[in-house]
Amino acid sequence: MSVLDNFEQWKSFLADRLHQAEEQGMNQQVISDIAYQIGDYLAKQVDPKNPEERVLADLWHVANEQEQHAIANMMIKLVQNK
Repeated sequence: MSVLDNFEQWKSFLADRLHQAEEQGMNQQVISDIAYQIGDYLAKQVDPKNPEERVLADLWHVANEQEQHAIANMMIKLVQNK
């Protein structure tokens, strides 16, 4: 089972990776850029596995680049305190 199959598992996975990046000293801008790259890859290459991912993919596809960065940053905030 992939972490993408369940949105709660996906959020937990992201939270773990975020904490690892912070512990390794990555600054917020680098983390934000990586989140954007991951979001862009997922939107272009991976079929959504659940309704939450479908909403995120749909939003990503209609957003301009600035809005996509905002979506990526919101995902960071969503998992930051887990």
